[in-house]
Amino acid sequence: MLNDIIVAISTALQDGAISIVRLSGEGCIELVDKVFTADLIQKESHTMTYGFIFDPIDHQEIDECLVSVFRAPKTFTREDIVEINCHGGKMVTRRVLNVLLA
Repeated sequence: MLNDIIVAISTALQDGAISIVRLSGEGCIELVDKVFTADLIQKESHTMTYGFIFDPIDHQEIDECLVSVFRAPKTFTREDIVEINCHGGKMVTRRVLNVLLA
């Protein structure tokens, strides 16, 4: 359990311009790479990439996002971290979170 990926909404769950969903832990980059249109595996640490989060079941786009990759050990948690900057609002933010949790 200590090696599980942590996935959480990092901004207030209310209407706003931008919401952030943050992941931390070993394998979090690979997890987001499975639901993001751009390749994150080869990205260097502390970079931001433009693309779309999609539902892997029906391949429908959920939102246009900027995804930041931070590689261990040069992070606050000393683990890999991914931050997804998506459009704000409860519906989009929850859909992004639910796709990652599935």
